[in-house]
Amino acid sequence: MTNTDDILTVSGLNVAYGESKALFDIAMDVRACQVVACVGRNGAGKSTLLKSIAGFLKPTSGTIISDGASLVGMSAFAVAGKGIKYIPQDKKVFSDLTVQENLELGSYASQDYDWAPVFDYFPKLKILIDRKAGHLSGGERQMLMIGRAILGGPKLLLVDEPTEGLAPSIVMHLRDVFKELAKKTALVVVEQNLPLVCAIADKVYALKEGRIMAELTGRASITPEACEQYL
Repeated sequence: MTNTDDILTVSGLNVAYGESKALFDIAMDVRACQVVACVGRNGAGKSTLLKSIAGFLKPTSGTIISDGASLVGMSAFAVAGKGIKYIPQDKKVFSDLTVQENLELGSYASQDYDWAPVFDYFPKLKILIDRKAGHLSGGERQMLMIGRAILGGPKLLLVDEPTEGLAPSIVMHLRDVFKELAKKTALVVVEQNLPLVCAIADKVYALKEGRIMAELTGRASITPEACEQYL
């Protein structure tokens, strides 16, 4: 049953790459301003799940509902237009464009040219505003990708492996940013850093070989030890 507070409800979701099935009967829900984490080993299907919600992969069966409307079959552009933004793990930005030009592209898509919130979360981007994005560090590129995604005030951010390869100080900063973002938007975060997951998540889905093996809710249940058995 769909909770009226849910901004995303996934049920019976099956996804395949050709003949190879990647997701099996996935069911999950996300409420407004909730932080949901997905944990599991490489190849568990976590990124496939985010890409399916975001419209980059078409499920073979199942439903993805947001605010009463089906997202299945929608283009990624249309899904983003409904306030669901996807931040991939590759940390790819428009390398030949400056930070400002990257933000302008995000603003063009959303028609939101107020960058003050972006600079509040990531003051360093204001300092780097004229630097070409290709010259940014991995952490700075991650800041830029999140900054672009929050333009337009999305209701849900899908964030894939945000801290992979980043320095501990950047990870701590992103932890604080995610906590602040959750006051205004929901997040689904795929993440291997269990201390980070336990610091920010209201709910954790543990995936293994394309199936949800466990759903952990409540701070007392979300511990590194509880999550670790699924990694």
